[in-house]
Amino acid sequence: MFKALVLKKEPEFWVGLESLQSVELQAGQVRLGVKYSSLNYKDALAITNTAPVVRSWPMVAGIDGVGVVMESKDPDWAVGEWAIHNGWGMGETSFGLMAQQAVVPGRGLVRLPQSLTALESMAIGTAGYTAMLCVMALERHGVVPSSGEVLVTGASGGVGSMSVALLSSLGYSVVASSGKSEEHGFLRDLGAKEVIDRALLSEAGKPLQKERFAGVIDSVGSNTLANALAQTKYAGVVAACGLAQGADLPTTVMPFILRSVSLVGIDSVMAPIALRQEAWTRLAKDLDLAKLKRITQVVSLQGAVQKAQALRQGLLKGRWVVEVSE
Repeated sequence: MFKALVLKKEPEFWVGLESLQSVELQAGQVRLGVKYSSLNYKDALAITNTAPVVRSWPMVAGIDGVGVVMESKDPDWAVGEWAIHNGWGMGETSFGLMAQQAVVPGRGLVRLPQSLTALESMAIGTAGYTAMLCVMALERHGVVPSSGEVLVTGASGGVGSMSVALLSSLGYSVVASSGKSEEHGFLRDLGAKEVIDRALLSEAGKPLQKERFAGVIDSVGSNTLANALAQTKYAGVVAACGLAQGADLPTTVMPFILRSVSLVGIDSVMAPIALRQEAWTRLAKDLDLAKLKRITQVVSLQGAVQKAQALRQGLLKGRWVVEVSE
């Protein structure tokens, strides 16, 4: 038996700790003794039942986890190895990793880099892993530090704050957009050169505006993404990975056909394993772990419920690690 944070839908929504029974492994599966999970925005939506994240009930929460292999029916994984899991529908369509044990497909795991602790890996979590995928997309399209300013929208959130930290560590000039004036100092500490009010981007604007940004990492969508596109310089790149403001994109083809702007979609859930491994290798090498430590806090499995409510309401900053092996 092991403890897990369980979500139930009927007769009414319920979330709480339960003891579950271990299940037998199938071919290709690995049983992880989970040490830490992390609290992401998607987890908050699931735990508070405020968006249709969960598609199979009941559910164990948690899209992220790190732990040690307890049992393996995958030849690539041996008992005692440390592994990271991100995404792949866990916490949505199959039991997640806010649990002391998790059964996962071995082919979806990434080895914990030697230079990272288990706690650091979940402080990074899907937020940092997604941010690294965005940075890599900018690099692939030729955006380098000398190209000019890079805009990060939703900068106070998980992906945004990790993007600011990563980009600044790599030498980029970062402009952070946030609606929280009290977080401006926090974002400058992470390395933002300038912090602008999100209101400058959140309303409908012209399809082409004054060119400013060589690159953009956007986790907001809607008018914010449209305005970011309109302010991207010729041949610039926008990496889109979220929809905090909305899933709509009220723009025109003008930035694409008159300024040769590229809009690159970033998906972390089903990204191929080779890309995941590259991202985690880069994170271990490029992220300033001192900055990560300053923005990381740890909460218990039970405490994750309250923090999920706060995250959903935009009241949390930084990264929250869930200790599940207590």
